[in-house]
Amino acid sequence: MSLPLFVENLRARLIAAWRERGVALKAVSFGLVGLINTAVDATVFFVLLAYVTPSLAIANVTAWFVANCGSYVMNSFTTFSAETGGRLRLKHYAGFAGSGVVAVTASTIAVVIAANFMPVWAAKAVAILVSFAVNFSITHFVVFRPRPNAAHEPR
Repeated sequence: MSLPLFVENLRARLIAAWRERGVALKAVSFGLVGLINTAVDATVFFVLLAYVTPSLAIANVTAWFVANCGSYVMNSFTTFSAETGGRLRLKHYAGFAGSGVVAVTASTIAVVIAANFMPVWAAKAVAILVSFAVNFSITHFVVFRPRPNAAHEPR
């Protein structure tokens, strides 16, 4: 039984990327951008709570959106600069934001489940790892995947 073409293409890209070690370097770059965005997210969250709104939900969603926009810009110019050509595109941002939504959903599920088996701080650490893995995988292999005809496209 053969795999669907999409799955086979994804599998082939994963194997090639692993062999080229490009994935590891991109993961490190993505992680460094993520550290900056974590600081931005926390700062915006606490400033909003202190001066703008008492709503945790509004502060959290707004902080996530600000950090996500910053993350997209930084990753477009650093981690995925070869794939973006150093250009920002609404299509890429939509995919990037979507990957963030999937990652936050996966991390929420992970923290809830893990908290049944370990202390909350450890469950949160597991959730952060899950979020990183999901977000990086979607971003690298779906949102910013290399385009086969990129060399022939005008910049």
